[in-house]
Amino acid sequence: MDSKHKGCRELSQEENDLIKGYRSFSQEEFDLIHEGNALAEQCGRYIDKLLELESTDKRSVELGKNNLQQGFMWTIRSIAKPEIF
Repeated sequence: MDSKHKGCRELSQEENDLIKGYRSFSQEEFDLIHEGNALAEQCGRYIDKLLELESTDKRSVELGKNNLQQGFMWTIRSIAKPEIF
């Protein structure tokens, strides 16, 4: 997990079933959500490196970061299909 989530742990399938507003996931869905989250964290680390590099256009990196965040949000949401607003 990244530094923003220090002290957090991954939920088990049983714990996940208790999250209000979400249906129960199949094992395949559960695994795909966690795979997507892992890819998002990897992309986040890459973006952080680009932001630290002096020669990058920070506006472009920030736009890329925002679009990647939205992409991961929508793809994971396509699996989770929350039942709430």
